[in-house]
Amino acid sequence: MLALDDTFEVGGQTVRYGVQGEGEPLVLIHGTPFSSVVWRRIVPQLTRRHRVHYFDLLGYGRSEKKAGQDVSLAVQNQVFAALLDHWELELPHVVGHDFGGATALRTHLLDGRDYRSLTLIDPVALSPHGSPFVQTARRHEDALNELPSYIHEAILRAYIGGSVHRRLSEQEMNRYLEPWLGEVGQPAFYRQIAQMSDRHTDEIQDRFDEIRCPVTILWGEQDDWIPVERGRILADRIAGAEFRVVPEASHLVSEDAPEAIVGTVLDFTARVSSGAVVLGESR
Repeated sequence: MLALDDTFEVGGQTVRYGVQGEGEPLVLIHGTPFSSVVWRRIVPQLTRRHRVHYFDLLGYGRSEKKAGQDVSLAVQNQVFAALLDHWELELPHVVGHDFGGATALRTHLLDGRDYRSLTLIDPVALSPHGSPFVQTARRHEDALNELPSYIHEAILRAYIGGSVHRRLSEQEMNRYLEPWLGEVGQPAFYRQIAQMSDRHTDEIQDRFDEIRCPVTILWGEQDDWIPVERGRILADRIAGAEFRVVPEASHLVSEDAPEAIVGTVLDFTARVSSGAVVLGESR
């Protein structure tokens, strides 16, 4: 497990984070229904060249969860912007997966925060989004909160299991289950799904021509949550974006092919820093 020894208060709520390594600053943002656990194999490799910042989104992982909480994408970019201020980061490299990609894009385009580079991994960036399960869960939050715990856990196992190409070990699966179990975790899981909305991607998907940093996109070839064709559409909308398909990987590339993330991020950030990649083109 990655250490999340530090806390930050935003809007009266607690976000847990960690910082490791030395070098150019780099921030990792996880997606849903995950946590910073997704980066546990990635961070030790990136710290060879970067001071790596990572955190659990509000309402996820070990960050605060409570009834009535707004944990939608409309809030997460505000949380990220506040963390950038707290960390005193003005031009970090940023890596975002799934909702983390949406959060990075929203913070850049709506809050005006600039990045040295942006790496997107199977991001939620285009409308419409949300699997058939998500569409159903959005409509029945209260009923799902009342499910017996063993049925809730079975749903979680099936849902998370569908994000990987290979089979997770029991230990690996438990890392992803733990935040969403119990009297606090179960309602928190359905809360974040109920608050998903296409309006959060509608606000940015026609503004990708305003992106002000080099972008590279990684996509799992076997991603059943967001098909790789969506990644190609996204790449076509971002000037100069590099696009790489990761074979034998599904949505959770950090589990199926962590080496692809490490290799891509280290190569891309090095090329950006050396001037070999500039906004809108690579050379």
